[in-house]
Amino acid sequence: MTEEDVFVRINREYYQLTSSEKKIADYMMLHQPPSQILSISEMAAETGVAEATVSRFCRRLGYDGYNAFKLAVAGSKAGRSASSPLSGEVLPEDSVLTMCQKLRSDHTEAIAQTMDLIRPEAVTAAADLFLSAERVLCMGQGGSMILAEEAAHLFSTVLPNFYAVQGSHFQVIRAVHLGPRDAVFYFSYSGSTRDMLDVLKIARSKGARSVLITRFPNSFGAAHADIVLECGSRENPLQLGSIAACMAQLYLVDVLFSEVCRRDMAEARSRRKQVADALTDKHM
Repeated sequence: MTEEDVFVRINREYYQLTSSEKKIADYMMLHQPPSQILSISEMAAETGVAEATVSRFCRRLGYDGYNAFKLAVAGSKAGRSASSPLSGEVLPEDSVLTMCQKLRSDHTEAIAQTMDLIRPEAVTAAADLFLSAERVLCMGQGGSMILAEEAAHLFSTVLPNFYAVQGSHFQVIRAVHLGPRDAVFYFSYSGSTRDMLDVLKIARSKGARSVLITRFPNSFGAAHADIVLECGSRENPLQLGSIAACMAQLYLVDVLFSEVCRRDMAEARSRRKQVADALTDKHM
């Protein structure tokens, strides 16, 4: 067992937990300091699960049992306000300046984590795929769709084959018409949404390849994607769609875009100039 912070491990494994195990994880994230004094029977009662589920949860995280898990909790950085719906450990008593400083640190850390997780061979493979694809459909659900639209917008300034596809039903329709020369660029922090799995399964059955940006490389979505790019940023269950997580994913978009452009800088510069010239009349 490594010395990794137990709450970091819970965050990373969260979307691979069963529904009963997630109840324990949610309770732990919301009651970090008090939770370490509970017995296994008390933890089971508090979370509404069986004691056997608590034991299984501990083993899933890599601990020999509940006592070993409690020791890890006691030795963790448990003072962090993981129960807060805000990122950056922002507190009600913070000044505006302090809040800004905390958020800056949180965003910087998210990008730094992503940098540490980058696999150059995956970036190269994704760029190769995008450059050779006849069509690249950019997709996501909820807030992730906004990131997919941003990616489609950015890549469209140098390549004519990027399209943002909204709506889970329309995404399935478009996926049905994909072929071996096409690609899907999907955004999913959890990597575990049903709509994403529907699209990736259909795309693979049609011979199309896919690139997935996610926080969880062992997620169900990652298992169905051809190329997985892992973003940093740790969200607890209350921090849905945090800006830090979005920035981490957009950083990967920028990395991919830069890799595509640097393959032929002269052509990329020419195409972006053509786009800029065409949009000139749109400005006042």
